[in-house]
Amino acid sequence: MYTIVKKERLNPTVTRMVIKAPFVARKAEPGQFIIFRTHEDSERVPLTIADYDREAGTVTIIYQIVGGSTMELDDMQEGQALCDFVGPLGVATHTEGLKKVAVVGGGVGCAIALPVTRKLHEQGCEVHAIVGFRNKDLVILEEEFRAASSRLVMMTDDGSYGEKGLVTAALERLITEGEAYDEVIAIGPLVMMKFVCAVTRKYGIKTVVSMNPIMIDGTGMCGGCRLTVGGETKFACVDGPDFDGHLVDFDEAIRRGTMYREFEQHAREAHCNLLSKEVE
Repeated sequence: MYTIVKKERLNPTVTRMVIKAPFVARKAEPGQFIIFRTHEDSERVPLTIADYDREAGTVTIIYQIVGGSTMELDDMQEGQALCDFVGPLGVATHTEGLKKVAVVGGGVGCAIALPVTRKLHEQGCEVHAIVGFRNKDLVILEEEFRAASSRLVMMTDDGSYGEKGLVTAALERLITEGEAYDEVIAIGPLVMMKFVCAVTRKYGIKTVVSMNPIMIDGTGMCGGCRLTVGGETKFACVDGPDFDGHLVDFDEAIRRGTMYREFEQHAREAHCNLLSKEVE
């Protein structure tokens, strides 16, 4: 059993959990993910590893409450245990040999961008972190990014915190000001990563994106997480989740990501109805 050691609300819809999982913590690296189930009859859900402590034997996950499964997870409290917590899965983000990198994070994707930023910083890389949120109330992990980067640019869509605008505008400004990056790493909503790649393509800067398509078994057997990368079919669970952003078919990935929207809405409603009955 995988005990919840700590639970912390980061903003109204995002929660950080620290899970006792020593075997996962022993091998975890930035960019990899786990698959959890809260109960035996629960859905299998992938989440990228946000942090790990090998000595304490813990793994940190950060999740947004968006559907029935994350609602179910968020109902759990410190001291309770998850049924399954499998990992680390996927290929770790490549960080070796990089001297100067821009890490671009959007929304809850910043939880995935942070461990990559931290690893690069620990290796002596000059890291410029550009993180964006819709508004001030949704900002997470600011101090952690500040500690792990040489330069931090905070963006909000409405200008309520940091600079007003999109992360793509901030990235292009830095590039045109003369910042020469070995690589850009973008992690966030698909549409954000698509337009980050549109910017970097103009300047010939290698860009790595972290893909999070629909996933079931996490071993490449089901094919649910397939993507088209450079005209070839790839599987995010075993070939990724990191890919060359200039080769990813983002339009296809966006279409596939909306396939189960109606089902997800039913799952949210079912969970809310169950909670209402329990209260009664």
